[in-house]
Amino acid sequence: MMRLGRPACLSMVLATQFAGAVSAYAACPIELAVYKNVETEAGIDFQPTGTSATVTNSFKMSFPEGVVLDGMVIWTDGVRRARGMLMNDCPEGDVTGEEIAACTVWEGIVYAADEKGRIGLLPAEGTEAPKTLIMADLGPYMRMSVLYEEDGIKQVPWDVFELSGCQE
Repeated sequence: MMRLGRPACLSMVLATQFAGAVSAYAACPIELAVYKNVETEAGIDFQPTGTSATVTNSFKMSFPEGVVLDGMVIWTDGVRRARGMLMNDCPEGDVTGEEIAACTVWEGIVYAADEKGRIGLLPAEGTEAPKTLIMADLGPYMRMSVLYEEDGIKQVPWDVFELSGCQE
């Protein structure tokens, strides 16, 4: 029987724990994924969409100042793209296009990047969460929105968010 010293034993324990964390982390479905912005403390928490015929992904974007936006992704017709939208205090129920436009803070394509840096579109629910999300032009839209004011968000998020966890 081989006897291991304390440093070797500690290394084996840490490696085993790290391997377990990586496999659990890698198995996270997109609808339970949690992302953090690489520049600010803004975060994205995905949630199951349910039975919507048009919305393929749902999420909340939160900021350190307490601002929380509702987000959704709808796939476009024709040239298929994952079109994301962030909304602030939209009315509920039967609303018009004008009402939705008035409360929409950002619209753009949501891209995903894997661990090898390959770029694709945001996957559908039930699919493994990508390592990185790229929300095209999020920063400029947020900077021009009414949220970037004295009582709103203080730091504009950059367009890139990294997978930081998985909800249970």
